[in-house]
Amino acid sequence: MLLNTASAVISFLTRLEEETAKFYADLAQKYPEGKETFTFFSRDNQKNKTMLERAYYGVITDALEACFSFKEGLNPEAYKVGTEITEEASYLDALKIALKTEENIYKAYTDAASLSEALMADVPQTLRKIAKKRDERIVKLKALIKG
Repeated sequence: MLLNTASAVISFLTRLEEETAKFYADLAQKYPEGKETFTFFSRDNQKNKTMLERAYYGVITDALEACFSFKEGLNPEAYKVGTEITEEASYLDALKIALKTEENIYKAYTDAASLSEALMADVPQTLRKIAKKRDERIVKLKALIKG
């Protein structure tokens, strides 16, 4: 099902932030060598969620929702994230899963920003800002994987 309203897209993105915040908190507990990075990512996800909600609720009311929709729609199935880590997964395995997760979330944010350009400026601007942070994570995770 395509997400066509700003409300649905923001709800989807905030759920991604919540799920991956827990994912990174769990990784921080399981892999001491990545604790600092994973803890930072988890906390940053909470900030991203707050930033999204502020951007959305700051410019929209229920009365405007009908006019605040996406032309095409965002397909949440295209941005699935895997946050399951098996007991036997190595630190490198966890980094690779985190990288794939970040790449999918980055794409979700960039696609949502692109689809929302016709909306009020605050929402797409916030989506791009968070996408940039996700891109920086991708670079960091790739560096950690390379060692």
